[in-house]
Amino acid sequence: GGGGQTNEEILEALATGMLERLPIRSEKYMFGLPFLVDEVAEKYPTDYNESMNTVLTQELLRFNRVIEVLRSTLQQLVKAVKGLIVMSGDLEALAASMVTGATPALWMKASYPSLKPLSSYFDDFIRRIDFLQQWIDEGPPPVFWLSGFFFTQSFLTGTLQNYARKHKVAIDTLKWDFMVRLDTPSSKADDGCFVNGLFIDGAAWDQRKNVLTEQKPKVLFEVMPIIQLLPILTTDFKLKKGDYESPLYKTSARRGTLSTTGHSTNFVMNMIIPTEREERHWVKRGVALLTQLDD
Repeated sequence: GGGGQTNEEILEALATGMLERLPIRSEKYMFGLPFLVDEVAEKYPTDYNESMNTVLTQELLRFNRVIEVLRSTLQQLVKAVKGLIVMSGDLEALAASMVTGATPALWMKASYPSLKPLSSYFDDFIRRIDFLQQWIDEGPPPVFWLSGFFFTQSFLTGTLQNYARKHKVAIDTLKWDFMVRLDTPSSKADDGCFVNGLFIDGAAWDQRKNVLTEQKPKVLFEVMPIIQLLPILTTDFKLKKGDYESPLYKTSARRGTLSTTGHSTNFVMNMIIPTEREERHWVKRGVALLTQLDD
């Protein structure tokens, strides 16, 4: 800090710095939102055989809403700090959070779940926007950053839909199989999808044997390798000895509340991962996968 900076100066610098990193408004679009959803929908039209196009445009709409909330609240805060407008209760709460480095409640109302402090939350938010922008520019990536989605469920459903339509089976006859990859695929999966960005909570990964293994001392979280999510017919599905059904959560809060759609806002799915011990060993340790850490 600059020694004698007032709270006002700190806030103004923080808010201005964040505003500069948000995507630029575009004059072409009616609301001037950062993602030009209409243009993206022309480039990636609704397609019966490629549900990812719809997943992408839906994600852009969700992120546009968050970008708008961040932009408008930060702009108002700068004005209030300069004394140009009255500091409302909402803005006071926003300022109080920002000064202590907490992510404002006003933002979390519009956001996907996150337990990150302010600077990490914002960095992660920009990373998600970059992930989507790269998808727009270059097409769907070979490996999807699963943690980057606002509504993970729509991406998973889209992947199932693609499989169901390609193989002409009903979507409700499918369930997920999982294959952990130790290489980095350079092209997209023929069936299902490759995902990364997950963390193991309460265990580690044995790179040699490609199985779940004991946590290392003092290491709370480990990066999970790339996983192929592979739809298979429920009738073909068999649990193998040593398979652990690990819950995947968005954050370490685990439980999470139920949203209006009846989905838990934090629980994503169970992932079956290979281990060398019986399942209860990992259940007892509360081993889970997370899409993001708290820092």
